[in-house]
Amino acid sequence: MPEVIETTVYRLEELSEAGKDKARAWYRDSGFDYDWYDAVYEDFQRIAEILGIDFKTHSIRLMGGGSRQEPRIFFTGFWSQGDGASFECHYAYRKNAPVEIRSHAPLDKTLHGIADALQAVQRRNFYQLRAEATHRGHYYHEYCMAISVTRDSPTWQDMTADAEETIIEAMRDLARWLYRQLEREYDYLSSDEAVDETIIANDYTFTEAGKRFG
Repeated sequence: MPEVIETTVYRLEELSEAGKDKARAWYRDSGFDYDWYDAVYEDFQRIAEILGIDFKTHSIRLMGGGSRQEPRIFFTGFWSQGDGASFECHYAYRKNAPVEIRSHAPLDKTLHGIADALQAVQRRNFYQLRAEATHRGHYYHEYCMAISVTRDSPTWQDMTADAEETIIEAMRDLARWLYRQLEREYDYLSSDEAVDETIIANDYTFTEAGKRFG
């Protein structure tokens, strides 16, 4: 015969501290199965556009059967050696990048430095430098980006001696910057305060020990 079993359930604020910790651990293990990094990616794409970076894309299948193009931006994190961020792109000079990046992110000295370095090396090469970044290997960090630099000179002039190294380091600095933004966003979203807010807003319930109910 079927039996009716009664269970008393609790909301987060009704749990003991140990129960709250277990409830938070449940959310951290299962609550990040969505694109929590979308806002960071969106800002990064705007920054890349300002700097003259055009991301390569790949197709993502949609549930309805169609597809959409997503930029080839990747990351893993945030606890293991080899974690990091990388991207695949084409780069070319973009006028007024240092001014625009300061308007977009007035307090971010790292982005200012990247824009300034690219501007200076482009000036020395008559704004003819181009680059391509491609992923290589099984990890996703700045050193997994194979970056080739060329000078698109109509008279076949060679690039200056510092051009290749400067462009490569600017691209890798940008990947490092992205990883720090992702890590900061994740740390915020997984903090006790943010997790508690999400659990309460969704009206999740738990057993007395903090195990998710339902």
